[in-house]
Amino acid sequence: MTSTNLVVIGGSAAGAKAAAKAKRLNEAANVTIIQKGADLSMAACGYPYYVGGVFDERKMLLCTPTGVVRDPAFFAKAKGITALTETEVMAIDREQKRVHCLNLRTREEQTIPYDKLIIATGASANLPPIPNIDLDGIHTLLSMEDSDALRRIRDAQQVKKAVIIGGGLIGVETCEALQLSGMEVTVVELQDQVLPFLDWRMAKLVENHMHASGATILTSTGLKEFRGKEGKLSGVVLADGSVLDCELAVMAMGVRPNSGLAARAGLAIGKLGGISVDQYMQSSDPHIYAAGDCVEINNCNTGDKTFSPMGDLANLEGRVAGENVILGNSVTFPGTYQTGICKIFNFTAGSTGLSEKVAQQTGFSDYETVVNASPDKPGFMGAKLLISKLLVSTRDQRILGYQCVGPGDVSKQIAMAAMAIQGKMTVEQLVNADLPYAPPFSLAIDHFIASAHIIQNKLKGRMKGTDATAVWERIQQGEELFLMDARSPEEFEEMQLGIGEKLVPLGAVRARLEELPADKEQEIICFCKISMRGYETATILRAHGYTNVRVMEGGLMAWPYPRKR
Repeated sequence: MTSTNLVVIGGSAAGAKAAAKAKRLNEAANVTIIQKGADLSMAACGYPYYVGGVFDERKMLLCTPTGVVRDPAFFAKAKGITALTETEVMAIDREQKRVHCLNLRTREEQTIPYDKLIIATGASANLPPIPNIDLDGIHTLLSMEDSDALRRIRDAQQVKKAVIIGGGLIGVETCEALQLSGMEVTVVELQDQVLPFLDWRMAKLVENHMHASGATILTSTGLKEFRGKEGKLSGVVLADGSVLDCELAVMAMGVRPNSGLAARAGLAIGKLGGISVDQYMQSSDPHIYAAGDCVEINNCNTGDKTFSPMGDLANLEGRVAGENVILGNSVTFPGTYQTGICKIFNFTAGSTGLSEKVAQQTGFSDYETVVNASPDKPGFMGAKLLISKLLVSTRDQRILGYQCVGPGDVSKQIAMAAMAIQGKMTVEQLVNADLPYAPPFSLAIDHFIASAHIIQNKLKGRMKGTDATAVWERIQQGEELFLMDARSPEEFEEMQLGIGEKLVPLGAVRARLEELPADKEQEIICFCKISMRGYETATILRAHGYTNVRVMEGGLMAWPYPRKR
């Protein structure tokens, strides 16, 4: 192939992937990466785990799977790519097709020509104009320098109290990292829940776990200002005037795309502030492509544009951009289904597709949901709990969204759901899906397939469900509900909701029908630990003429509110 000059601005996930892909496709290409920072191809999603001491070698964030550090020498020798670090692109001259650079160490200026250009400038932390935000002790966690600084603080063991501003992905992962290092951690979140990609009920289960792990979570709480002494942080003042004493604060209020360089060059910028690209990752200039956290992409769930700064998406986008600059626009990137996952202490939380919250916000109403609580494998193989929420279309039964939290193997569930959604699978197709089974890995009917079975029963009218949130709200409004617990007396003594429920074990239901409401049209809500027995109880009651029987989906294990014990 003929020689071409490719310049890639940005040497993290998208930039490094694009450069490597392009070079593989055209060995004759002159590929140059220009990176503002000192490091290349950083595993940014690993920063919280380095800070938390999960691993101690900094270079692991920069290594290949075989342990070779991806520095300029590596890119030169292994990839045939020139990598200029600590060099900032100051301007893009689209007319002359060249970039003007400044070496941040030597202050020398340089001009580099290009035939094709890929912009992968990433994102920056959102730092609103909060009074005293420049105090020593206020950090972000978005770069290698940030992780270095927080790791030094962690290793010094001098900080006793820390506050994290923001309860999204970075916030909750940083919470775990600091908590594990011995700090007393408080998370402050303006919204009414952590992890906004989850529906409230699912997020509340995560929040409860964070509380049980020793963290303090303050939701629906704003930040007013920081307080300091002699230039050092001493506390955080909340919107209500209360003060949280702390020596460390981490700003985790999301990120914004670094699109300023592109904007100054006259490239089209989207409504969300990211560089506008098409399905080929091509910008408004046919010679310039863009990828990673600086761009806006399609939201495959809603059809709208979205800003989705995720490491896996950055790599996929970079791969597409790298191929298209060499071979022409031959491959496409369709967008995102908003698939994500994170670890929070001994819990995992993940989602893919459309959440019920987003469905309601976008005016989509033709859907049904179900909550399933069940183990990830047999009890004799060390089963752990999974709690999931499945959303399907009532028009065509297509899988639209899925969320899963708990100590069990959430990643597997989210991966299966993501492929089912992207493959436009329906409930009828999913209920008989042929998945790998052996006791060390799953139940005979996997949790995800069981969720499909449950919602199939709802869609066919065999089960009427109700949500724990709906039950709680009705109780708070003073309604007297007939709640029927189908567990054993021993289980009841060990744990109960304490909301007026009546214990009628599943095996005794037929013999104790006289204890139920005489009016067979009165609503009865059945449940158990995970509501499997609750469902069986409901089928018995319907067979005996009760016409308004519901199952509280997920049972006690999915109850996000306080319990009696």
